[in-house]
This record gives sequence, structure tokens and C-alpha cells, in this order.
Amino acid sequence: MYRFLEAIKLKDGRFYRLKYHQQRIEKAFNMFYPEIPVIDLEAFLHNLTIPEDGLYKCRIVYDDEIRLVEFIPYQLRSVKTLKLIEINIESTGYKPEDRAAINQAFALRGECDDVLLVRKGLLTDTSYSNIALFNGKEWITPRVPLLYGTQRAYLIENEMIIEEDIPAETLRNYQKIRLFNAMIEFGELEISIL
Repeated sequence: MYRFLEAIKLKDGRFYRLKYHQQRIEKAFNMFYPEIPVIDLEAFLHNLTIPEDGLYKCRIVYDDEIRLVEFIPYQLRSVKTLKLIEINIESTGYKPEDRAAINQAFALRGECDDVLLVRKGLLTDTSYSNIALFNGKEWITPRVPLLYGTQRAYLIENEMIIEEDIPAETLRNYQKIRLFNAMIEFGELEISIL
């Protein structure tokens, strides 16, 4: 059976962006389990004993029901260099648990810290995060990322980033790139391009 993953930021006893995680769970259920009631993430988390201090990744694995919940202490890893890697991985509105194809791309990073994934000539994501590039005026995120991340949805809804196709050959037209995901806040991890 196909399994999915949600990685939710938990800081000092507070969950972040649950609305967007719920929306992604609903997409998975609509596609794979349309006859089953959707997991109510907030109600489920409310019944758990959670860490009250510190920063944790709340990792939830589910299919038609929640199969695993883990609270993993989180520390931001340093990313200063990216290697462009061409991929043939389809974009999804849900987060699959199986990362084999992404892990294969990550293994090609060589001396770099991470990979910047390119599909059909367009930038998508890194192996662990969505991206936004600064053109001197605004932050642009790929219109079709590999994964439609929860923080990405939040940033678009709040008009902090805008969606456009970003051809890989135009990378030098941008000044800097930000990496972000459910755990990494926008602006917390930034790399200069110039």
C-alpha cells in the first residue's frame, strides 16, 4: 500500500502551519482513499503527549490511517553549495514516504551540500526543500515544484513569493536563493548566486 509522510514543525509545544498539512493530507485522501473519511490532523495531534520545549520534527507516516508518529529533535543543517541535477521525477500534491528517486539524485551531489533538481529544463526543488530565487525585486518560486510544500503554500497565500517557471539556464539572472520547508523558515537558509 502506498504511504505518505507529513513532517510538521513543533517548537516549544506549538505546531506550525497545520492548515497546510491538513490540505495536503486531503489531497492524498481524495486521490487514493476517496471513500474513507480524511484524517483530522489537529484532532489527532491534540490527543498526543508532545514535547513542550525545544524544536522537533513531528514525522507522521500514514496511508488510510496514521501508522507512525515520531518526534525527532531538529537541527538545521548547513547548505552552502548546490549542484544542478536533471531528474525525471513527477511532481505531486502529496508527500510520498518513498524517497528513493530523490535519494538517488542527492547521491550525485559530489562535493556540494545538496542538489538543485531540474525537470524538463526548469528548476524544481532541492532534495529536502522548496526554493525561491531573488531577482532584485521579488522572490520567485518554481510554478511546478517537485513537492508542493506547506510553507510554500503559506508564502504564496501571503504574497511573499510568486510562482513562475524558472529555466535552469536563467539561474545567473538571480542574486540569491532561499531554501525552505516545514522545518526551515523562509530566510533562515540563503545562498548567494552572484
